[in-house]
Amino acid sequence: MLLPAGGIGMTSTMDEINMIQQAQRHHLVRELGEEIDLEIGPGDDDHSFVHNSLLGVQSHEPSGKDHADNKLMMGSQLSNEDQDLAKSQSAKRKKKVVKRWREEWADTYKWAYVDVKDGTPRIFCSVCREYGRKHRRNPYGNEGSRNMQMSALEEHNNSLLHKEALRLQQASKEKLIIDKPIFVKALMSKTAGSIVEAALRRDPHEAEFIQSVQEVVHSLERVISKNSNSVNTMERLLEPERTVIFRVPWIDDRGETHVNRGYRVHFNQALGPCRGGLRFHPLMNLSIAKFLSFEQTFKNALSPYRLGGSSGGSDFDPKGKSDNEIMRFCQSFMNELYRYLGPDKDLPSEEMGVGTREMGYLYGQYRRLTGHSQGSFTGPRVNWPGSSLRTEATGYGLVFFAQLMLADMNKELKGLRCAVSGSGKISMHVLEKLIAYGALPITVSDSKGYLVDEDGFDFMKISFLRDIKAQNRSLRDYSKTYARSKYYDESKPWNETCDVAFPCASQNEIDQSDAINLVNSGCRILVEGSNMPCTPEAVDVLRKANVLVAPSMAAGVGGVVAGELELKECNLNWSPEDFESKLQEAMKQTYQRALKSAADFGYQKESPESLVHGAAISAFLTIASSMADQGCV
Repeated sequence: MLLPAGGIGMTSTMDEINMIQQAQRHHLVRELGEEIDLEIGPGDDDHSFVHNSLLGVQSHEPSGKDHADNKLMMGSQLSNEDQDLAKSQSAKRKKKVVKRWREEWADTYKWAYVDVKDGTPRIFCSVCREYGRKHRRNPYGNEGSRNMQMSALEEHNNSLLHKEALRLQQASKEKLIIDKPIFVKALMSKTAGSIVEAALRRDPHEAEFIQSVQEVVHSLERVISKNSNSVNTMERLLEPERTVIFRVPWIDDRGETHVNRGYRVHFNQALGPCRGGLRFHPLMNLSIAKFLSFEQTFKNALSPYRLGGSSGGSDFDPKGKSDNEIMRFCQSFMNELYRYLGPDKDLPSEEMGVGTREMGYLYGQYRRLTGHSQGSFTGPRVNWPGSSLRTEATGYGLVFFAQLMLADMNKELKGLRCAVSGSGKISMHVLEKLIAYGALPITVSDSKGYLVDEDGFDFMKISFLRDIKAQNRSLRDYSKTYARSKYYDESKPWNETCDVAFPCASQNEIDQSDAINLVNSGCRILVEGSNMPCTPEAVDVLRKANVLVAPSMAAGVGGVVAGELELKECNLNWSPEDFESKLQEAMKQTYQRALKSAADFGYQKESPESLVHGAAISAFLTIASSMADQGCV
């Protein structure tokens, strides 16, 4: 039987095409054993792949000469007719692969980017800055194929070493803050503006600190315009007396070594020894430490006691860590920090990520290193047989402050709907005292969303919320028990109808859109439980809508008061009623001081920012007086 002319050649050519396609079919095997079939058309030169940089890193063009050589080689192997057939099949497969890359791989490989190494486009790890073959032995024996490089990088991506490097990179806010825009508020006077400009030139990348400076300087504009000496005082005040940054090495339960960074900022000690919180959070950095200590300096100046301000912490994340790991970290942290602590120097208190457990470990190591137990840290009930309301003081103080504001308006908290953010100690105690006053608290939140209960929380529900948080469960579990509640993912509670808002989560949790939602929801009073919870844009929205704001430096004085009572009068065994009476009196004095200072500089009591300006003015004048008495120190 005779074969048609060219039949053998056609069969041979098709076999060659199949062999080429088979050779270019690779399997990407993930750590869990899942297999993904990635099919690349002949030539393996998909230019759209090279152009798709994954982390915004500039990609480089492949060489035009290499591309021409590849085409020439393919042309030498196939006849013109067979080339057309191969091209049509290749185009279909290429189109499919490009689509799959754009839709599926873009999210999966955000940790990678494309760059040129020795004239060849390669896929690099964004953390280690190395391409696939540098991370492991390549089982394919070939480093040219992009699929093979992706396979090598995929295995590296799933390694513990890479995950830890990626976590540290994401936690390093100082590297990312450079590109974060800083909102510069327009000031009435050039003198006040020059103070902010000087701070901005000195610390251009510290967004949180610059924001807090702008807010205070804005409140002090009338003081600065009346007294030229205030400019020099403010310039000195804006530079911390002492900033300590140190390494914190620790070992986890698997025996692996980790290193975090510790901070402690003593901002100003003109009034006395420092007091301030410790925050353990992955996003903790120097800017946040300075902003918190700056705010604490003004808060302490408003209290009935003569205290300086400080703050600090670490980018350590206590979530998911065992008690032994947290203990080892706290002991290592204190091994360096203890040199700067003492009753007449600085004593730390609880803040985000630091509770009774952490403070107990820190105090134990401090006592061990110093050989004495003079003064206890303001947090754990160590050496304090007195009041049982230490941890409740800040949250209760916020509600007392709100009640004072409403009393001046001939109103009360009873029956008012209150939106609360956060679900930590302060938030829970705010809920407790709101219920005691007859208010209707309806929301709490966490990092993933917020929970709303239209029936309002009661003491039994608060107890259930505490159990959920103690077991590291999601607030979503609450809605499984109470049918009238609902959990909203990736949302904030500020669009719920409310009369009073208590932001108690973190700084800048209320942005411009949140502020608009609050105004549209009927909110007329905002009591700041967290430090600087509103962005500058949100502050402008609230001011224009005449929402009365209680600043955290005044409303949060309760924690300072309780801490000093703990240290100075720990031998007194008060009842809860006696302690609340003392706390209410301290909050009343702070409220009246803020209103008086605002009135002295022409701010009307009905002004939405009267308490904000009055608190900053009162605190600044107290600090400035002591700084003037002590000379240029």
